[in-house]
Amino acid sequence: MSPSASQPRVTASAVKEPAREPEQETGREPEREGDREPGRVSGEGGAGSRSRAGDRSGTVRKGLALLEMLAEYPHGATAGQLVADSGYAFSTCYRLLSTLVDAGYAEYEPATKQYRLGLLLFAMGQKAATARGYAGTALPVMREVVEATGESCLLGVLDGDRFLTVHTVDGPHHRITTDPGDRGELHTSALGRVLLAFTAPDVREDLVASLDLTARTERSLTDRERLRTVIAQVREQGWALQDQEHDDGMAALAVPVMSPGAPLQAALALAAPVHRCDPAELVQNVPLLREAADRLAMVLPQRS
Repeated sequence: MSPSASQPRVTASAVKEPAREPEQETGREPEREGDREPGRVSGEGGAGSRSRAGDRSGTVRKGLALLEMLAEYPHGATAGQLVADSGYAFSTCYRLLSTLVDAGYAEYEPATKQYRLGLLLFAMGQKAATARGYAGTALPVMREVVEATGESCLLGVLDGDRFLTVHTVDGPHHRITTDPGDRGELHTSALGRVLLAFTAPDVREDLVASLDLTARTERSLTDRERLRTVIAQVREQGWALQDQEHDDGMAALAVPVMSPGAPLQAALALAAPVHRCDPAELVQNVPLLREAADRLAMVLPQRS
């Protein structure tokens, strides 16, 4: 296809990828008959008509799955990376990405040939956070914790088999490596261990039995029985500590955010570089962190 056949459309927030045949970018063949989505039947009427609803549903699911994959690449991912992650045929992935770019849910950078989440999703997330009350109620309390300790503060919630970072407030001396929207391992993090310890018993047991205990650092806990022991200890003492198990050079302390008589809402954590704050010293902030968690528990909206 000649370059003049389709010109890229440029907007302030997104750049649409120039139209071209998928195989020109990666050398892959176009989608073949066997690559079509389940239930997709050509022709009018009959089985084709009956399958259209299922076909549309499958396409939506695939598009949403691509958005979740893009969230794992905050700085962008190529179509080839997303094809490898998703297992979709290249032409299917390419078509879905083009649709997401056109709709504003994704952006394309021609210089790097990378896709990333669009600003429309950021705007939607901000509206959801405001409606749920997290931004207006959590951030002031978290800033007070940072002012009192000089360390960074994080708020996270349980999201499947990971923790989801909801808000962060950096300390005056360093920037933490986790950003809002990031997901992290439960077994290696203080946030994750608190969420495991104080979630519903059946959920806790399922997660402890099924988590992928891959090590993030040389200090990471990877033994399942040891994890059970640690989680039981966290429940008994009411807080969790990790020492360079999630990120090299960083320690963290976390406590649960629980309303009286209500399920676990979130986990609140302090994070500090070990060269400036010994983990044992970090534990001295448990009373302050618990007081902040109690305040949050009274004002945060209940999670369903």
